[in-house]
Amino acid sequence: MKRVMMLLANGVEPLEMAAFTDVLGWANLVGDEAIELLDVGLRQQIKTTFGLSLCPNYLLPDIDLNEFDALAIPGGFEPSGFYDEALSEPFLNAIRHFAAQDQCIASVCVSSLCLGEAGILEKRNATIYHQVGGRRRKQLEDTGALFVDRPIVVDGQMITSTGPGTAIEVAFELLTKLTSKENADQVKARMRMPTPMPQWFHTAQVPQ
Repeated sequence: MKRVMMLLANGVEPLEMAAFTDVLGWANLVGDEAIELLDVGLRQQIKTTFGLSLCPNYLLPDIDLNEFDALAIPGGFEPSGFYDEALSEPFLNAIRHFAAQDQCIASVCVSSLCLGEAGILEKRNATIYHQVGGRRRKQLEDTGALFVDRPIVVDGQMITSTGPGTAIEVAFELLTKLTSKENADQVKARMRMPTPMPQWFHTAQVPQ
């Protein structure tokens, strides 16, 4: 069995969280290898980006990080307080643990900034939600990351992406790394989940 920790900060975006929950949940039911996803937070009640309240099943101080094979991190919004927790030392220390073990870390949207602030993207390809003006891009580059304007960027065990619309594909990339492409493809087929056209994977957020 593979075990994945989904680390949730207050202000998390529900769609990005749901992508990991559904893809890995389906994989556990119909895939060729058991997958267990544990949702872990820093507080007992989280208010998401759009006001939905949820209670993580586990709190980070109570978790043994050595019992996991991979880390999943949904992003969130600044006005909802996402960065208050997502850039806190307990949150960043958990990321550093998985990086030190060379385990897969899958991030969606702005949560790649957490990877950068944890110091694990130095001279590594990565991406982030990016608009004209490039504030988030600059923040990511200031951590030493090499920004690539593509929907999903994979560098070794690090998966980064550009927005909530990429979350499903990030979850399937994580599933591929944990099991196999054949397993991920058959889970996707069972879910009736379409695959984007090849050009989508090379589309920049800000046209040159």
